[in-house]
Amino acid sequence: MPAKNVVKTYVENGYYHIYNRGVEKRVIFLDEQDYSVFLHFLKQYLSPPQPKGTFLTMTGLHLVRPRPVHPLHNEIDLLAHCLMPNHFHLLLKQKTPDGMIKLLRRLCTSYVMYFNKKYNRVGSLFQGTYKAVLIDRDEYLLHLSRYVHLNPVLDKALDKVTPCQEYPFSSYQYYLGKKKAKWLKPKEILEFFKTAQRLNFKDILSYQSFVEDYPRPPEEILGELIME
Repeated sequence: MPAKNVVKTYVENGYYHIYNRGVEKRVIFLDEQDYSVFLHFLKQYLSPPQPKGTFLTMTGLHLVRPRPVHPLHNEIDLLAHCLMPNHFHLLLKQKTPDGMIKLLRRLCTSYVMYFNKKYNRVGSLFQGTYKAVLIDRDEYLLHLSRYVHLNPVLDKALDKVTPCQEYPFSSYQYYLGKKKAKWLKPKEILEFFKTAQRLNFKDILSYQSFVEDYPRPPEEILGELIME
């Protein structure tokens, strides 16, 4: 039988939890530049055409065969993300039947080319093809966003537990209004809540309270929808 969530169902206007980890669970983000480059590729593919030369400025690296930067901002909405030392999570909506395939192929190929050149290595970086699970209920969509944003607290790959609101490589700070980016679309999830930030200790209608104070762990609710 195939590994969980390898077999994918492609649906126009479908919501998906996408994830993958390093081959043999190896670390795929070794320093802050690695995280920034992965996010830079996301920004490039999910934004209108960007000025050339940004990647070289960021890294000092010339890629011999960089993937073409054909914008996918009309095909994909990125709702949430979190990058961890040995894996990544994306929560997205694909507005065309093949938007997800285009984004993940270009994103992963571009990052592997960057990583292998920087660290003078060859071969696969990720543990096979990315995993994707179709989300068919609003409840699951909300709890998956919570699961993604709680990863810095839940994950044992970090040397220390980082409060999710302080973690710099997820979309949670964008949800709380501390950062802004046109290529990230938190509005669709935030519309389920009265406010984004918790206004007081008794506030149960904010997204922040939902993420940080909900009594049940997201794994108990989501089951097969999360990373094995």
